[in-house]
Amino acid sequence: METEVTLPKVQKKKKKLQKAPYLLLLPTLVMITALLFFPMARIFYYSFQNYDISAPFYDSFAGFDNFVKIFTEDAYFIPSLINSLKWVVSQVVLQLGFGMGIALILNKKFKFRGLTRGFVFVPWAISGVLTSVMWSLMYNEHMGVFNDILMNLGLINEPQAFLASTNSAFIAVVVAELWRGIPFFAVTILASLQSIPEELYEAAAMDGSNRWTSFINITLPQLKRTIVLTTLLRTVWEFNNVDLMYNLTNGGPANSTMTYAMYIAKTAVHGSDFGYGSALTVVAFLILTIIALVYLKISKFEEA
Repeated sequence: METEVTLPKVQKKKKKLQKAPYLLLLPTLVMITALLFFPMARIFYYSFQNYDISAPFYDSFAGFDNFVKIFTEDAYFIPSLINSLKWVVSQVVLQLGFGMGIALILNKKFKFRGLTRGFVFVPWAISGVLTSVMWSLMYNEHMGVFNDILMNLGLINEPQAFLASTNSAFIAVVVAELWRGIPFFAVTILASLQSIPEELYEAAAMDGSNRWTSFINITLPQLKRTIVLTTLLRTVWEFNNVDLMYNLTNGGPANSTMTYAMYIAKTAVHGSDFGYGSALTVVAFLILTIIALVYLKISKFEEA
């Protein structure tokens, strides 16, 4: 009789325990829905609307008109995409290269290594606005440190307006973003380097392998997952990057630094055309989704 009575109680407890993980996840799911999925759904909704807060009386259903306008009439769509492509490729490739080099150095044993690792992470911890102010002062034509150094070295005869010239503005912003982005790769790759067993390098050395062959045959394969994930994340972040370029150049001069993300911000926020800005955002979402799927397929991430 006791077993007959206790069995239903045990089953009820088991059911409660099975529900417990979902109840614990519920607050997180509510927050994600409220802060991520709901805004995304609104973006998709507004992309099919004529929604201009400066002219609310003309708000109406637009259908695919906004998307047709993007691909057939918008003179800034292709140039801003090209600028974004140059921006993302230069940033991801250079940040990965320099970050890999710094990570390999920091993985060695030397005095004050811990302190040096802390200093390397500092640029990543600084806010985008503060970084923009700092670099705009360094690029300043009248009191910037770069002009002072170049003039003292005799490389230039007069101060240069780096952020106001179509020849140098894009490169200047790339350098500033490199300073901020390299620590991300350095820290993540360093963490992966420390997880590689030292026995692999010892065995390779016994077989006559030098540092370069060990790096190619051991280090890079072991870092593949980290490299794929970090480059993919950085591609998405840099494609959506607005703060640094907006504060340094505001897309100028002559739209030479107008990226696609900045064009969206100017259309929606400054132009008050949230319907068209939402359509541009949906196109950006589709582009990034395709890039991510193709990149993961080419890199064979699942097999790794």
